[in-house]
Amino acid sequence: MSGGEVAGILVAVFWAILVSFLAVALARLAQTLRATTRLVADVTEQAVPLLADASAAVRSAQTQIDRVDAIATDVQEVTSNASALSTTVASTFGGPLVKVAAFGYGVRRALAGRKDDVPAGDPRRTVIVGRTVSRREKRKPRGKRD
Repeated sequence: MSGGEVAGILVAVFWAILVSFLAVALARLAQTLRATTRLVADVTEQAVPLLADASAAVRSAQTQIDRVDAIATDVQEVTSNASALSTTVASTFGGPLVKVAAFGYGVRRALAGRKDDVPAGDPRRTVIVGRTVSRREKRKPRGKRD
């Protein structure tokens, strides 16, 4: 056997080993692709019902939002009506009520028979620019009398 024949045999053996490794790698790749295909099919089977449930939930939420919107609109209308009613009551009864209260105060003062303008129960003091002065201090003579 010559050197060229030995080299040819070695190249053929290495070539056969390389082809074997490539065949094993391709077989494993095919197996992985089959598993991936099954996984995608299973996910699709489970995703379709989930999407249907999610769609139903979104529709239900939209219905509830519509109801809340209607309620908020009604509450806004009731609030504006209450505000208008409050304004009407205040303008209708406010003035006469103040007049009745003033009249009642006047009647009480007249029946009490008080001569000066001091309300009953108040101490006899006067406030002058943030300072309290009693009646006795106010009655001091203005000039000295000897």
